Amino acid sequence: MRRIPLWLYAPAAVGVAFILIGPVALVVRMPWQDFVASVTSQESLDALRLAVVTALTSTSLCLLFGVPMAVVFARSDGIVVRVIRALVLLPLVLPPVVGGLALIYALGRNGVVGQYLDDAGITIAFTTTAVILAQTFVALPFLVISVEGALRSTDGEFEQVAATLGAGPTRTLWKVTLPLVIPSLLAGTVLAFARALGEFGATITFAGNLPGTTQTAPLRIYLDAINDPAQALPLALVLMVVALVVVVAVHLRPSGTAAT
Repeated sequence: MRRIPLWLYAPAAVGVAFILIGPVALVVRMPWQDFVASVTSQESLDALRLAVVTALTSTSLCLLFGVPMAVVFARSDGIVVRVIRALVLLPLVLPPVVGGLALIYALGRNGVVGQYLDDAGITIAFTTTAVILAQTFVALPFLVISVEGALRSTDGEFEQVAATLGAGPTRTLWKVTLPLVIPSLLAGTVLAFARALGEFGATITFAGNLPGTTQTAPLRIYLDAINDPAQALPLALVLMVVALVVVVAVHLRPSGTAAT
């Protein structure tokens, strides 16, 4: 283990304390006597169920579109691809509410694309579909950057050998390229799911907060926090535990391939 300056431990400890004080305070102030009743109430169960189902669906969309995007970005170096890559990663730094507003103006009833969908009898905004699309919008870059980073760090020699042996591009992709980045692909998938599960800003802007239809767990917590902050704590703890499991799963993934 490499030695580090002892003075670094002081600011590091302050940083750790700053991060942990919130979760610890949440546990300390938790109304444990009402915990089970709160998280098993019909409203909480409906919100959790919707959050999990939509997050799983949006994660599937992230895999469907994100893996091909990551391969293209990792194996191409043109200026056009780099510009497109920057635009695709924009949701990483874009305020979620702005993302939701962008989706409204794109897919809402009077949106650039939504107006034509509405003429065809297809409504997206303020539906469960809108929840899935909002989650996909914010989660997709997490999977793309994880897989792309792993692909860039892999040795292209294996792919060249496969091509030499007569394997076509598609066979090489499935048999050589993707198996090399499985750990990072799994990590990116878990991160995308966690991001989708916790999505709030884009969802409430684009899908609204309709119980049973668009009200996911984060939106339920928001509503409870307005009416009674203590009432929001049990469901908040559930999501915090899920987030902790995700973080542990990502950091305990098999070593050997970088995620980013």
